[in-house]
Amino acid sequence: MAIMITDECINCGACEPECPNNAIYEGGVEWAIADGTSVSGSYTLMNGEVTDADERHEPLSEDYYYIVPDKCTECKGFHEEPQCAAVCPVDCCVPDPEHQETEETLLAKKERLHL
Repeated sequence: MAIMITDECINCGACEPECPNNAIYEGGVEWAIADGTSVSGSYTLMNGEVTDADERHEPLSEDYYYIVPDKCTECKGFHEEPQCAAVCPVDCCVPDPEHQETEETLLAKKERLHL
């Protein structure tokens, strides 16, 4: 299951530098698969859409920090627990019920992002 940031976010930014996949973005900032990963060329997103790794995508939130589910691995393969949740002062980094994934799937995603 990916992590999501709820609307209780106070925009402190503590989570962003902790993410090993660069999956966390400030509200209003466009994202790309290539940001902070070793991916280049075409990449298939979780919804089956194929995108170029450098293509900029619309922000998932305009008002507060957000996590791109296609890049979130819950820190599997890097840390014992999601680092965003560990450092969040208001506990707004929580499991995303819309993106439930097994540990095996999360580790495979990590491998795809960091060749």
